[in-house]
Amino acid sequence: MSKPDELLVDVAALVESGQSNQMSLTVVTGGAVITGRLAPEAVWRQRVSDVLMDSDRLGEFSAVFKSPAKHGPPTHLHFHVARILQGTVGIPETGGMYRVAIEDVSAWTMGDFSYSDH
Repeated sequence: MSKPDELLVDVAALVESGQSNQMSLTVVTGGAVITGRLAPEAVWRQRVSDVLMDSDRLGEFSAVFKSPAKHGPPTHLHFHVARILQGTVGIPETGGMYRVAIEDVSAWTMGDFSYSDH
């Protein structure tokens, strides 16, 4: 088990304390590149819960995401409007919700990446 990057933990803690969803970040984890904006865990959980609640088949899972976040230093990054970069496209194109363990991040940079055909 690797030791989480303290600087990345500090970035995640600032996102949590400020309840901001404007911090863009790109990470490499498990060979995948994920790029998008970070959200506080409580905001991320609420958005996932709302999406599930609107589903006829998945509504019952909504309650799992309504449980409060645990206290202490952040252990995960919570991305919204995020894409997994694959070749020259981001999946999904519209962005998704991803939760990434900070200890699994092997590289990261501030900002997000996007592609253009121009």
